[in-house]
Amino acid sequence: MKIANIEAFWLSCPIPGNKQHVSDYGLLTHFDMTLVVVTTDSGLQGFGEAKAAVGSSGSCASIVSCIENEIKPQLVGKDARNISRIWEHIYNGTRDHYALSRGRKFPILGRRGLTVSAMSGVDTALWDLKGKMLGVPVVELLGGSCRDEMEAYASGGWANADAIGEQLLSYTSKGFEGVKMRVGVMDKTVAESVKRVKAAREALPENIKLMTDAHGTFSVPEAKKFCKEVENCNLYWFEEPINPDNRIGTAEVRNSTYIPIAAGESEYTAFDMRDLIDVRAVDVLQPDCAIIGGITESFRVAQLAHTYQLELAPHCWGSAFSFMAGASVAFASPAAIVIEFSLGGNPMMYDLVNEQIVVENGKLKAPTKPGLGVSPNWDFVKEFKQK
Repeated sequence: MKIANIEAFWLSCPIPGNKQHVSDYGLLTHFDMTLVVVTTDSGLQGFGEAKAAVGSSGSCASIVSCIENEIKPQLVGKDARNISRIWEHIYNGTRDHYALSRGRKFPILGRRGLTVSAMSGVDTALWDLKGKMLGVPVVELLGGSCRDEMEAYASGGWANADAIGEQLLSYTSKGFEGVKMRVGVMDKTVAESVKRVKAAREALPENIKLMTDAHGTFSVPEAKKFCKEVENCNLYWFEEPINPDNRIGTAEVRNSTYIPIAAGESEYTAFDMRDLIDVRAVDVLQPDCAIIGGITESFRVAQLAHTYQLELAPHCWGSAFSFMAGASVAFASPAAIVIEFSLGGNPMMYDLVNEQIVVENGKLKAPTKPGLGVSPNWDFVKEFKQK
């Protein structure tokens, strides 16, 4: 199964006005993603996603250029089944033969950032392709599912203090037993974030998990103050309290509270996750398959979570392709017990693919279809592809 072609498409779709929301990223009016397509010499195709930004919108032009002008020429003609070898080839470049012969990395300069995001989409597409070749879901290739179904938590929560309870209850009315809300600089003050969280906790039944996500926007003192003020709110976790560049600061926040700290959606490769673990900064690891290095690297993070007795909760805010990639890794890992499910305006989750991803009574069933189990709606791709 030789790689015959690799394509990348920047898709940008407007979000309907009634589903738009304001966060620290501003008013989100569009959803962007890079669709990666790997085609073999037999015509079989695999699909993946590469991200230019953690949030919903961002220019993907550079990702497309990297995939088509840098990665594609290296991979055309290679055996698509050799996913691990291909990962090492992209990451190590012309020194990949040293890496494979010595058993350690000799990485290119772009071992973080754009190149790793771009290779994430290619790697995920190769896993999708291999699953289709063998007629099994990706989770089977990772060792099989650890559970038949997994609790999904509803990810959203942007409303003000007066409306946040109603907004989150609209999620639980759909069967979700866990909800996540945004806090941080979007609230202007720590006091306002605290007020919104307390309003949310008061509105929700005791058995409902409540997570908070600051998108890395608090300072260390602000994050500590926030934790102290909401410690009686029984938070399941506090996500990205401060700038992900400040790992020592994140560790300082974690050391100040018993609220579990989650992070990792902005990190590249398992090496970054290892560094978070080394400084004791996290309780929950959140790799994003479209950023960290694809399914290959996300599964390495899953092994770290299992080894260090941390929870694994992949970041699944993106298209149906990165969602199914993250879900596949989560189902294959004993360290994952909940999965993120976007309740924001997300056409890439629902309109981009021909299949429907269903959560019933707050639970997602283990994947059973070959590969990732989703395929692109080419009419949608044609309509929203950027020139």
